[in-house]
Amino acid sequence: MKPQTGWPRLPNSMRSLYRKGAGSTSGAGLRKESDRSGGKVAHSEDRQPKGKAIRPLARLLPYLSRYRGLVMGALFALVLSAATTLALPLAVRRMVDHGFAAADGSFINNYFGMLLGLATLLALASALRYYFVITVGERVVADLRRDVFARVTSLSPAFFDVNQSGEIVSRLTADTTQIKSAFGSAASQALRNTILCLGAMAMMIYTSPQLSGLALGAIPVIVFPLVAFGRSVRKRSRAAQDTLARTSAFAAETIGATRTVQAFNGETAATARYAATVEDAFGAARAAIRSRALLTGFAIFMIFGSIVGVLWYGAQNVLAGTMTAGTLGQFVLYSVIAASALGQLSEVWGELSQAGGAAERLTELLHEIPAVREPASPIPLPRPPRGAVTFENVSFAYPSRENSVTLNNLSLDVRPGETVAIVGPSGAGKSTIFSLLLRFYDPVSGTIRLDGIDLREASLSDLRSRLALVPQDVTIFAASIHDNIAFGSTGVSRDAVRAAAIAAQAHEFIEKLDSGYDTLAGERGVTLSGGQRQRIAIARAILRDAPVLLLDEATSALDAESETLVQKALDGLMKERTTLVIAHRLATVLKADRILVMDEGRIVEEGTHQSLVAKGGLYARLARLQFHDINREAVSAPLA
Repeated sequence: MKPQTGWPRLPNSMRSLYRKGAGSTSGAGLRKESDRSGGKVAHSEDRQPKGKAIRPLARLLPYLSRYRGLVMGALFALVLSAATTLALPLAVRRMVDHGFAAADGSFINNYFGMLLGLATLLALASALRYYFVITVGERVVADLRRDVFARVTSLSPAFFDVNQSGEIVSRLTADTTQIKSAFGSAASQALRNTILCLGAMAMMIYTSPQLSGLALGAIPVIVFPLVAFGRSVRKRSRAAQDTLARTSAFAAETIGATRTVQAFNGETAATARYAATVEDAFGAARAAIRSRALLTGFAIFMIFGSIVGVLWYGAQNVLAGTMTAGTLGQFVLYSVIAASALGQLSEVWGELSQAGGAAERLTELLHEIPAVREPASPIPLPRPPRGAVTFENVSFAYPSRENSVTLNNLSLDVRPGETVAIVGPSGAGKSTIFSLLLRFYDPVSGTIRLDGIDLREASLSDLRSRLALVPQDVTIFAASIHDNIAFGSTGVSRDAVRAAAIAAQAHEFIEKLDSGYDTLAGERGVTLSGGQRQRIAIARAILRDAPVLLLDEATSALDAESETLVQKALDGLMKERTTLVIAHRLATVLKADRILVMDEGRIVEEGTHQSLVAKGGLYARLARLQFHDINREAVSAPLA
């Protein structure tokens, strides 16, 4: 293969194609799709107000449909408790008009016994309502958290290039808690008060059509402002949740980098910045609270003010003898029930509006389209695997830096079982080759094949099962050493994990830990040294037993003795496997079958160590600098 020359820029048409997204076909829709695919999740200030305050909650109704039994039980309990409440004024009217007028003590005693029975039934219905509704809320939120987390973990790295992980975690925690409140107490109260309000209004009409006409005529004056206030509450609640999410994101980032913060005496600056974000969150929350307070106060005044006016008119009818005291009492009780239910609805509306904002933020994640998608009909990779890797005229620019081309018309062939080292200065595009091979991103143009199959035509799980990665920045989870080594390899035994650790020269230090393989590594492996973390990552790759091995500075964090031992283990592992090695330290690639030298996204030299040094090009310059430094350090070491 001839080294590539020249440094042409991507054509405008190619850049336009990348922005629109692969597989898209229509102009207006393309940009919208691209914005969603790996784009930054929009905040409330980025969009126009949408529809009604609680409309986003309707998107969660499919979760309720999974638990029809619980929902039906909750509805039955709601109707039963509402019907029991609505029956109380009827008993009061009979007692006032008949028991008191006739001074019939037994009649009054019977009615009080009936009222006690109604109270018992109301208590039972309320207990059932609480159980069913809260259970539904917890179940829905558990499913929602699981689905959102599953969706987030399936999104392409392009999404996380422009979105903070702390903000995503905030949506999984704070927003789902808001949803739980909505599907629990808030939704229950809303349904109960709706039934009570409608039932009380019907009974008011039955009791006195004349007084009911006056009372119901005031409803439009009350309801329309409530709807307008509700939209304002939702908008401000969404803004408050977005601000809180950004605050949480900064806190998570800072706490995760505590050692760096303290090492640079950055505690004061970090605290000041966090305090400023907290104040912003408080200001946004106060605006939402102010809207809800105005909404509640206005609703209560209008509702009870109209009821007082209607009751004054009814009292005049009693004095004129056109209405009995019991009838007025019954109407009064139904009016109070309707007014109380409507007043509580105004408060619940504000809470549901907040939940609507939370639901909108969560459904944005659920509907986020990955930039890298599974093919509709994936082509299975050949079996047995061979490990042949091919890049054909591949060009690529990261979505967050479209105007900066990382790979430019790059072509390379790696034969099965071959070890190819990739070297070059920082920013040359070496790690990007691994990212494209793992299909974290798709190229702007060109084709990448594994065993002759275009990566875009293979399933992601099938593709990645053929690759074992040892990254430079090792990820260690807050789990046991065993679970960290076995990550991604389901159903492996302790013996298999131990064998992998032995091959990676990690068994000895693991056995010296307090609980051996059951020792918890701590968050990000904070209890382990850099070399220990690297060896666990190598053991993880050994256990995966994939036909293609990707080593990204796999020995960079090891001391000289550990590097020698691990290199021996890697030499055995790389036999009969295709291996791509990225290295800045040229001493680690001397045994490679071929060395590719990259610069500015293209391959500028290719050959063995000896042939490349003889050419006197970029590799020779890098080798001269590195080996000169190594020799100088070796000479000066005894004097240190």
